[in-house]
Amino acid sequence: MTEYNVERIREDFPILKSKMNGHLLAYLDNAATSQRPNQVIDSVTSFYREYNANVHRGIYSISERATEAYEESKLKVSKFINSESIKEIIYTRNTTESINLVALGKGSECIGKDDHILITMMEHHSNIVPWQLLAKRTKGILDYVGLDTNGSGLDMENVKEMLEKEPKIVSISHVSNILGTINDVKEISKLAHKHGALVVVDGAQSVPHIKIDVKEIKCDFLAFSGHKMLAPSGIGVLYGREEILEEMEPVIGGGDMIRTVGMHDATWNDLPWKFEAGTPNIEGGIGMGAAIDYLGRLGMENIEAYERKLTEHAIAKMKNIPGLRIYGITDGANIGRIGVVSFTIEGIHPHDLASILDNDGIAIRAGHNCAMPLVRQILNNNAVARMSFYIYNTIEEVDRAVESLERAVAIFKRQGG
Repeated sequence: MTEYNVERIREDFPILKSKMNGHLLAYLDNAATSQRPNQVIDSVTSFYREYNANVHRGIYSISERATEAYEESKLKVSKFINSESIKEIIYTRNTTESINLVALGKGSECIGKDDHILITMMEHHSNIVPWQLLAKRTKGILDYVGLDTNGSGLDMENVKEMLEKEPKIVSISHVSNILGTINDVKEISKLAHKHGALVVVDGAQSVPHIKIDVKEIKCDFLAFSGHKMLAPSGIGVLYGREEILEEMEPVIGGGDMIRTVGMHDATWNDLPWKFEAGTPNIEGGIGMGAAIDYLGRLGMENIEAYERKLTEHAIAKMKNIPGLRIYGITDGANIGRIGVVSFTIEGIHPHDLASILDNDGIAIRAGHNCAMPLVRQILNNNAVARMSFYIYNTIEEVDRAVESLERAVAIFKRQGG
């Protein structure tokens, strides 16, 4: 794609023509979930209208067509993240289920009493709670890497210190959903492997926005969600290195994940179906394939560059609002972050900010944003407001949001609050 034409892109998203509280919708909550283009909506509708049937079972035409479309989508995912083959691509419901699958499977196999699991203070609850549960079940020890002195990135010296405890598993977000910081998962993976640790990367906030190459990162597992990257809800991905997945025992049993079943034992299907028990989210997988096609046509490098411009513009404008504090990197060209801008305004609760912007037709997030340890303990807040951008957002929408924030400041100033 030679030129990034955002107005042309917006034509593919019917919801962007809708109104919220009498104003044209400006959707700035993309870190929570993205909107869907017609191409994805049509792919799901076509499945239901033309070839709705179960996969991997029927020997009749529409079942074979459904199976082909479903498996083709996995091939697209595999190429999208540069995995070795579809054997390494497991469909789940979301990032959360993907990480839980690792914790319940490989985690249960390799974590015992007093064994260490290492995560960071940046993590989403989806990359905290599964490891808490694992540590409690196994009497393992859950450790945290802290932030640097600026509170914007990981303390890499602390990473090295914590790796001296020889953790069996290191699980880290590629991108913080609060700070927008892009962590150097390639370097952390390299360091962790020197200590014999397995590396799990939470790619929920990175895969939709920047080009990902699992062979370059050299992670053992990568988890991400379709709903944050234009695909339907209820479809997620767990990438795992083939040799590790071959050794792992399945954690959910049922149809399709078996090869043979006897009265008292069973044998398992080939990868990746060994980990996909029961009827899958067929339409979600097909929609995921359509979403990857769409992102591929735009080009991930183009997407990253465009979102960086939006983020730079937003931060530059927001810095002029009295009492506003932005969390994360704010200087220079914002190298090392994506389009997530979390902030607070002195004297105004983030929920009030979200309500005022909602009245102006602007959707943002407010709360701890499923990162309570970071928001409460590191940022010393119970809540932050957050704007997050994607492929269809515009400079004009950012300006509308900033103007709405300025009105919020003026309203609270008049009220003496």
